[in-house]
Amino acid sequence: MKHTPLNRAARLALTALLSAMVLAPLGAQAQTWEYKSYKRSLGGQYNKEDVVKAANAIQAIANAGMGALYVPGSDKGTGWEPTRAKPAIFTDKEKVGKLAMAFNKEANEMAKIAATGDAAAVGAQLGKLGDTCKACHDDYKAKK
Repeated sequence: MKHTPLNRAARLALTALLSAMVLAPLGAQAQTWEYKSYKRSLGGQYNKEDVVKAANAIQAIANAGMGALYVPGSDKGTGWEPTRAKPAIFTDKEKVGKLAMAFNKEANEMAKIAATGDAAAVGAQLGKLGDTCKACHDDYKAKK
């Protein structure tokens, strides 16, 4: 297939649509569940297999092109609940991009560290990963 601008646009639109259909309902819920899996393993008996699964799930979400979910009109979204995305997430592209890259970097690092089985290193990385989530949510996610 020749990669014309129209074909590229169609592929991007399809990617955005599929991402929205698959990740939007699961993204935040999956990330919350995975974060709790880390905390449970770090607060009690460490289970490397569970931590690796959680790390890989968050890494997949981080690398799935989450930015494609924030397209014009998605600020009016009412998936399983009304969106809590603040309007600025749709306009502060440079800052949001930097925050997304930080999340991506720390999620990838978490997957590497989780594979080692080093509970102390996972705990330290969980703090860094959580900080990237908090940085974005503080500025771009409305409180309930």
